[in-house]
Amino acid sequence: MEDKQFLADLREQKQSAYSRLLDDYQSKVFNTCLSFVPNKEDAEDIAQEVFVEVYNSIKKFKGDSKLSTWIYRISVNKSLEFIRKKSTKKRFGFMQSITGGNIPVDKSSYFTEFNHPGIQLENKEKSELLFNAINKLPEAQKVVFTLHKVDGMSYKEVSEVTEKSVSSIESLLFRAKKNLQKILTEYYKNES
Repeated sequence: MEDKQFLADLREQKQSAYSRLLDDYQSKVFNTCLSFVPNKEDAEDIAQEVFVEVYNSIKKFKGDSKLSTWIYRISVNKSLEFIRKKSTKKRFGFMQSITGGNIPVDKSSYFTEFNHPGIQLENKEKSELLFNAINKLPEAQKVVFTLHKVDGMSYKEVSEVTEKSVSSIESLLFRAKKNLQKILTEYYKNES
């Protein structure tokens, strides 16, 4: 009963409900954003956008899924949106440099946050390499792999967030692991 009341309070945009929403979901949303965009400031910005979106769209939430699933879905979408925009800016910067415009800023130190609860690697270099490799995966594989392996969600939870079947999640994970293996093998081959 309490959850229905909580949703009703959210829909009425009561401050107490919004405060509870932040208390319950702030770190979860931040960690999900951080899984996709491992830069603390950007992840914080994206997390803020997620809560603004939740606040503005709560009346559209039908309750077909759990509130947490809906919030995770928004978190993933906002993170992917950010990555797409960043890639577009990077390509634009590269084109500018070719045509004599500004030289793009070096983004090699972009990855600032490696204290993510899902990834406990000893050194920053390995973490950066792994996140760069994950970032090269096709989007569907990247989402499934990140939610399952980095955020620690079950297949069922990933299925709910992505709105894909569990068998499709398993298939995407299998392909993601194969692709990561290729990417990392290629990297280490070039390093030796």
